[in-house]
Amino acid sequence: MRVIRTVNIPSGTDLVALYREQMEEYPKFFKMDILCKLGFLGTELLLKSDPDRFVPREDRAVLTFSRFGCECDDRHYSGTIDDYPSPALFVYTLPNIVSGEIAIRNRYEGETAAFIIEKYDFERIRSIVGDVFQDRKTGSAIVAWIDCRTETEWECQVSLVEK
Repeated sequence: MRVIRTVNIPSGTDLVALYREQMEEYPKFFKMDILCKLGFLGTELLLKSDPDRFVPREDRAVLTFSRFGCECDDRHYSGTIDDYPSPALFVYTLPNIVSGEIAIRNRYEGETAAFIIEKYDFERIRSIVGDVFQDRKTGSAIVAWIDCRTETEWECQVSLVEK
């Protein structure tokens, strides 16, 4: 297994400005929670120069790892429960939504998964990615560590890894 490229988005980056500077119009971005925005933008930056990126493919997995998962959005959603629970926020109370958003945008039909682990643990992540590569169909993966403590405090590293 080898890492082809890695992109980091530093904590506190203005994500809307980064989106406007680096991406074509994708209105759904503004509905995303912080976890999805980070994973989505990280993947956009990572794959920006790939000429075949929107060609459907079954051989690429999307694996995200986090300690806090979607806790930021959980707090927002819980604040709406007393009045009117927000369906727009509810969808982002699932930490696997970010891997789905990445797969849908890039037309990946391989495995997608979200893992909640206690801390960034390179060996554990490598082991899980290695397990996914046991599937003969999977030749590469988007692997992301996205850990959002708050809306402005996070760790975001997105890598393209090949078998």
